[in-house]
Amino acid sequence: MNSKKKAKFIIKILNNTYPNIKVPLNYKNTFTLLISVLLSAQCTDVNVNNVTKKIYPKYNKPEHFVKLGRRRIEGLIKKIGIFRVKAKSIFYLSKTLVKKYKGKVPKTYEELEQLPGVGHKTASVVMSQGFGFPAFPIDTHIHRLAQRWGLTNGKNVLQTEKDLKNIFPKKYWNRLHLQIIWYGREYCKARDCYGITCKICKACNPNRRKPIKTKKA
Repeated sequence: MNSKKKAKFIIKILNNTYPNIKVPLNYKNTFTLLISVLLSAQCTDVNVNNVTKKIYPKYNKPEHFVKLGRRRIEGLIKKIGIFRVKAKSIFYLSKTLVKKYKGKVPKTYEELEQLPGVGHKTASVVMSQGFGFPAFPIDTHIHRLAQRWGLTNGKNVLQTEKDLKNIFPKKYWNRLHLQIIWYGREYCKARDCYGITCKICKACNPNRRKPIKTKKA
């Protein structure tokens, strides 16, 4: 099965499995989406949602976090991994948004990636889920699945992103990003499927008998 046939099969399976896909992170507006994605690094979405559900009803604008200051932000997110680093990023990106963008989240990759603590993946999620711009955010989990399914041999997420964008039509990118995340959590788990048991792995690589070792992003 070549890459294009794999893509059609994967789209069909994912659409049947997740006809109504939901965003795993809870947020109130584009700014809080940006904050939640930033917080999700090295942390589960469930943990992020548990923490932010107590924050966003009261603090949901850059101005709010500037007024809070770093120390109080640390106190609000202390249950999240590397919370001091993230609090620093949240404080300074909030200051940047207030001073440079009048409190609005910018709508370009270039501007987003210049914000403190915001990398390409975070910018891609905001562009996709916040603004509806066709994007294919790649995290380590999607990187792993793409390798398992034989869609890339990329050694990093940027190469995997390029490969997946070449294989899948642009109109599916935003939806696929979310569908693959959910599928990986439920059916193609890191320590369960190993590239040989789930429906997609078996169909994409019918002759594979041994667990596949994926290259870390």
